[in-house]
Amino acid sequence: MIPTDLVGVEQEVSTGALPERDRIGELVSEAHRRYIGDQSGTVADYIPILGAADPALFAVAVVDVTGGVHEAGDALHSFSIQSISKMFVYALAIQEHGHERVRDIVGVNNTGLPFNSVMALELNDGHPMNPMVNAGAIATTALMPGATPAAKWERIVAGLSAFAGRDLALDEEVYRSESETNQRNEGLGSLLSSYGRLEGDSDAIVDIYTRQCALNVSAHDLAVMGATLADGGVNPVTGERVVSAEVCRDTLAVVAASGLYERSGEWLFEIGIPAKSGVSGGIVAVSPGKGAAGAFSPLLDSAGNSIRSQLAIGYLSRSLGLNMFASAPPAGAVTEGRS
Repeated sequence: MIPTDLVGVEQEVSTGALPERDRIGELVSEAHRRYIGDQSGTVADYIPILGAADPALFAVAVVDVTGGVHEAGDALHSFSIQSISKMFVYALAIQEHGHERVRDIVGVNNTGLPFNSVMALELNDGHPMNPMVNAGAIATTALMPGATPAAKWERIVAGLSAFAGRDLALDEEVYRSESETNQRNEGLGSLLSSYGRLEGDSDAIVDIYTRQCALNVSAHDLAVMGATLADGGVNPVTGERVVSAEVCRDTLAVVAASGLYERSGEWLFEIGIPAKSGVSGGIVAVSPGKGAAGAFSPLLDSAGNSIRSQLAIGYLSRSLGLNMFASAPPAGAVTEGRS
């Protein structure tokens, strides 16, 4: 049985430290240099406007929990956040409603089916199961506070802007393009509503979800947003507390399990840090207590994950010591007799 009642049990945290800032900057530049020549993959075209992305764009950024910023390439280039928004709206929903309620309504387990699957809902009596797939993300968006769709949208924009440390803006062209091809998400919203698992009008909620995916960010923004989760909910650049440390823990656990769709297990095995991708080419990866990497390149693999972003973050995970599962005896520890 998995224990869930651990209230009052003090949690100890030990995560090590990053290298010196100059060394971080050198390694970020090296990650960009290593993979800028990789031309494999294709841009997303099922959302028409994404198909027009420049495949040459490539950015890598790292923000540490002390507020240090390290960047290479097109780090300030704007692109739509897409599915990466799911993890941050999920964090805001837990902050609002608590661990238990969000887990009961949305779930935390993989569906074993594609991210936009209708069958996954039907097989689980309308339960979304996973906040990192579309049905779960739509149900999460519905949990945002606000008596009207406009009020919910304002809370989402304010919350994601607090994570980024600046005011985020909607890309109207991306929003319109996605709205014109949004029939499956609208169907998921209706199905959730029919099972009584969606709060509010389903079409209005799906529209808000579509808008949140069309917010513009940069690789720099993603690194700041991820570093806020790494720093226990405090934005290390602005000093503002955005969510609690417990919310960060819950969010990163879910993202570790399913942030890169069907490649999530392989990613966690090889790279060892929670990461979330979006079909515009962004990836954010978070190493608790240390910092976060944001990367951007529009060329995607067959699962919809940016290829150069994965390569760059994989390099940084190893070279910066970001892998959560890698450990060694502390300096000076007695190791005699170990087998």
